[in-house]
Amino acid sequence: MMYLETFGRTGEPPLLLLHGGGVAGWMWEPMRAHLPPHARVLVPDLPGHGRSAAESYASHRATVDLLARTLEEEGRPATVVGFSLGAQLAVLLAAVRPDLVERTVVISAQALPLRMTGPTLALLGATAGLARNERFARLQARELFVPESHLADYLQTSSSLSRESLLASVEENLRFVPPAGWSTFPGTALILVGAAEKKLMRRSATALHAALPHSTLEVVDGCGHGIPLQRPEWLARRIEETRGR
Repeated sequence: MMYLETFGRTGEPPLLLLHGGGVAGWMWEPMRAHLPPHARVLVPDLPGHGRSAAESYASHRATVDLLARTLEEEGRPATVVGFSLGAQLAVLLAAVRPDLVERTVVISAQALPLRMTGPTLALLGATAGLARNERFARLQARELFVPESHLADYLQTSSSLSRESLLASVEENLRFVPPAGWSTFPGTALILVGAAEKKLMRRSATALHAALPHSTLEVVDGCGHGIPLQRPEWLARRIEETRGR
């Protein structure tokens, strides 16, 4: 079972928030605090992560199928917001189930495959145990701009992520390319990338925009790979603008 936390008023247009790899639904709390209190918000812990740690991460497609079932139960199309790995899922969900996605906000999605995937995964497999090392995890938390108030959450999530889920999710992440259906997605799409992110991430944002020309691409000044945690109030406002509110 994939853990799902819901907020707000049933019947309101749903807002689905998809976290990145190695974190969990808690990463959206700083941003969610700036949303209207009645907003219908769905926050899953993706398979292998947080309170879904017992459910191994199998693949992006299997995860999207789980997310689609969640949205089907809502009974109306959603705004889907994803960060990093979650942003790839948002793109894939919009591509394969456009009937369930009215709008999408894609934050820091890698969309150009890494050439040296094999050696990268081999190194990751050999060092996977470091995720349980508190000193290493604290350094990783700093790279993701995790605030002190959520450091304990990050350390718990990091330590509970299995080697199998880590490797499966990272391999999917490294090999991801925009799916065919992305270019015909009829809804609204906002693509965000931090100005201080790696060149690969900025090029990926450009590739996603080129594949869907009616999308909007924005480079967010002063941000690295951590827009939801670096600029939570701004992001909440931008999402509400995208939803026409």
